[in-house]
Amino acid sequence: MTDARTALVLGATGGIGGEVARQLAARGWKVRALHRDPASLANRDDRFEWRKGDAMNRQAVVAAADGVQLILHAVNPPGYRDWGQLVLPMIDNTIAAARASGARIVLPGTVYNYGPNAFPVLRESSSQEPLTHKGAIRAELERRLQAASSDGVRSLVVRAGDFFGPGSTGNSWFSGGIVKPGKPVRAMFYPGKTGIGHQWAYVPDVARTMVRLIEQEQRLPVFATFHMLGHWDADGTQMIGAIKRSVDQPKVKVRSFPWWVLPLMAPFSEMFREMREMRYLWKEPIRMENASLLATLGEEPHTPWDEAVKTTLTALRCI
Repeated sequence: MTDARTALVLGATGGIGGEVARQLAARGWKVRALHRDPASLANRDDRFEWRKGDAMNRQAVVAAADGVQLILHAVNPPGYRDWGQLVLPMIDNTIAAARASGARIVLPGTVYNYGPNAFPVLRESSSQEPLTHKGAIRAELERRLQAASSDGVRSLVVRAGDFFGPGSTGNSWFSGGIVKPGKPVRAMFYPGKTGIGHQWAYVPDVARTMVRLIEQEQRLPVFATFHMLGHWDADGTQMIGAIKRSVDQPKVKVRSFPWWVLPLMAPFSEMFREMREMRYLWKEPIRMENASLLATLGEEPHTPWDEAVKTTLTALRCI
């Protein structure tokens, strides 16, 4: 876009938050980024207007949102630490900021909101009956956004599969389970079984989709939700195959993910506890339907498998 519009980004140093922020800036948006200590950031993007503040501080979020048309809520506690105490207060602060500024909230959604009763095809209308603690928090987060829409607070939820791509962190199955960042790919640990499909999402494609939907503001309902097809691995072999081709090692060993070790590590690690809870998402195929997205945009941004995977591995210093 060429007109001067301003977006507040919560989570601009994260994978999806940073990517959406960069794409918005490239489209002519002014980007305001909230961070607890922006002066400490070694490689911060100078295109952004950095504001010092904590997403847990309502006054700071409301002040940072003054005059903006968009609030990207991509803040995510690393390693799942203190999720129950942080996630919901932060979305409440964002809702308060949107109510004060009139901005639309944009939220990256996940499949954790759903239980097996909604499988195997997830649609925007599918019932959210999560099995896990994290899923229950995510579902409540969206419920609060929908409740706020009754008095005019606008939201956009873009739901995708497991993230991979530049900037993906240890919270991701790709960089936290299948490969080891900073090390050559000598072996892989795959969480699922051959024949079981899995839903992936390349971060730049998700960001591109969000930005294109944001630019459809006049067509969006007050509470809008869209699902992305992303990178659908129909039998559990496409991601592994793309990694092998990217590192030019067709005989890389692929081992089953050691699920048995998670109960042993769970008492000492919040991340391992959360990973253990998510195992149900690998036991049967789960696919996202993107009919609503196609009806709105005409197409879904999609980077070819090998290009997306090689770019991810390069960013993770695995190549």
